[in-house]
Amino acid sequence: MAEKILQINFRFNVPRAEYEQAAHSLADEFANLEGLRWKIWLMNEKESEAGGIYVFDDEASLGAFLAGPLAAKVTSHPAISDMSVKQFENMADVTEITRGPIHITTPHTT
Repeated sequence: MAEKILQINFRFNVPRAEYEQAAHSLADEFANLEGLRWKIWLMNEKESEAGGIYVFDDEASLGAFLAGPLAAKVTSHPAISDMSVKQFENMADVTEITRGPIHITTPHTT
């Protein structure tokens, strides 16, 4: 399977507690995304930067997320600016050596 990795980083302009509350309100929507294996939520409070690392089953799942309503909801939020969206492929052989959790499956995968 050709899993795809998405890295999103952005600046936020609200207190951390308010950002975390917004993140918690979206967590179930992310958990139910078709084709999303997992997401790691990132926080650098000192720099007012946050983001996520996502692993999708394939390019189609990643593309559907980026074109879908959840991504639109996040990217249009007024507390977010300077967004960076990058897509990567997994280097599976060396990732396995370093115990990367790429092959973790979700109920969405068969």
